[in-house]
Amino acid sequence: MHRGKGMKFVGDSRVPAVRKLNIPKDYSEYPGKTEAFWPNFLLKEWMVGAVFLIGFLCLTVAHEPPLERIADPTDTAYIPLPDWYFLFLYQLLKYSYASGPYTIIGALVIPGLAFGALMLAPFLDRGPERRPSKRPVATGMMLLGVAATFYLTWESVDQTNWELKEQQGAIVAEAEIDKESEGYLLYQEKGCISCHGENLEGGPAGKALVDNGLEVDQIKDIAINGQASMPPGMFEGSDEELEKLAEFISGVTSK
Repeated sequence: MHRGKGMKFVGDSRVPAVRKLNIPKDYSEYPGKTEAFWPNFLLKEWMVGAVFLIGFLCLTVAHEPPLERIADPTDTAYIPLPDWYFLFLYQLLKYSYASGPYTIIGALVIPGLAFGALMLAPFLDRGPERRPSKRPVATGMMLLGVAATFYLTWESVDQTNWELKEQQGAIVAEAEIDKESEGYLLYQEKGCISCHGENLEGGPAGKALVDNGLEVDQIKDIAINGQASMPPGMFEGSDEELEKLAEFISGVTSK
């Protein structure tokens, strides 16, 4: 056998020739263009996330979430309203092409396409540029999403009757009501129950009458001449019936 013949050297790419410590690469040749993911970039992300988290926690401590009365599934007049971050979807479901028989389009199809497009944005625009002007696809999709969300949220806030919403969800005191009394029967007969509720708790068209603090004469005057959103002439009946009804409403107090 001649020297060097019949001998082969086999290398394994999985075993580096020179073992290096876990040190990030030197990017000094590309200043301002790139940096090591660990720990430089990731540390910045953590710091920004911590600032937002602390700010959010301070906000939740300073402003307690508003509470409404206990949910009543029998109250068909109640108008539900989502939290502010879902108002744009709530507004979307008001349009004719996204409601009624097309609810599936407004609830699933349109939001699915929108969020799916945002998720695909990094894959649709894979250029190395970092300036927004050099990435028209990703920038355009993001601006369109932000603009649509802002517009729909603004429209929902503008079209919502916040006074009525606050009144609907207000926690009202419960009252002991004798539903067999003549005053309550008149309350039902004259149609007061449709606006002010079965237990005088109020509703979309009328305020709560529990602990109203009104005198009998004041209630009689409001029943005849109206007040605020209540038009005049709502009561139709005799003076005796009006007296009994006013006495009943004036005497309704909480437990």
